[in-house]
Amino acid sequence: MLAAERRQIIAEQLQAAGRVMVSELSGEFGVSEETIRRDLEWLESEGAAKRTHGGAVPCGGGKAPPPYAIRKNTNTEGKLAIAQLAAGLVEEGDAVMADESSTAYYAVQAMRRVKDLTVITNSLEILRLAGEKEGWHVISTGGELRWDVMAQVGRHALESISSYHVKWAFLSCRGINTQLEIADSSDEIVQVKRAMASSAGYTVLLADHRKFDRPGFTALGPLNLADRVITDREPSQEWKTRFEERGIALSYKGSSNVSPRRA
Repeated sequence: MLAAERRQIIAEQLQAAGRVMVSELSGEFGVSEETIRRDLEWLESEGAAKRTHGGAVPCGGGKAPPPYAIRKNTNTEGKLAIAQLAAGLVEEGDAVMADESSTAYYAVQAMRRVKDLTVITNSLEILRLAGEKEGWHVISTGGELRWDVMAQVGRHALESISSYHVKWAFLSCRGINTQLEIADSSDEIVQVKRAMASSAGYTVLLADHRKFDRPGFTALGPLNLADRVITDREPSQEWKTRFEERGIALSYKGSSNVSPRRA
């Protein structure tokens, strides 16, 4: 396991349990306690943890998502596979919205084959990426800056998003739970994603295989908020049935279904 993946898991355990212990993590990952201490030191430097005697707690005691740098470099292969499928939906002249997620970042990166595209986003990283593409029309939502997620949120962002209508909204999430709800890490982030879904003709949920049967802190909406789910591996038959019953299109690496579900 790569260090970035281990740190991502540790950050997630911090959020779920509110505390982690060096000795327990050492046994879980099969690495030395010194390695875990270096992981916790790195997480602390990124604002995701506060080290304590023998372990760590979330920085500020909140439910903040793992730092962007960790998320962006976790399961990169899976996110790139999702990105290629997402980019295949986009045509010349389309307008899209993309959230602050690292998966959406890779999706927009894969869209650079398109010459004429409008991109509306609250993500600082996507703004930088899209702004480098000649011929694209790039719009920032504006709003209050959240450095932990490298994104803009709040009233101004929501008002900006609601003033546009686009063909596609590309969103990710913290998890899709057993109650068939899409969930994320905070109210502010969820509000932006809901607004993007409301302003789009099609909402595409970008969720790698780790997101299934996984809780989040705040409910984004029911599963059928998404018109399509794109993932990196073929889901279980149970999940495929759930999507089919709700009329949700499904794409994954190796699948052939890449057309929109409904107008």
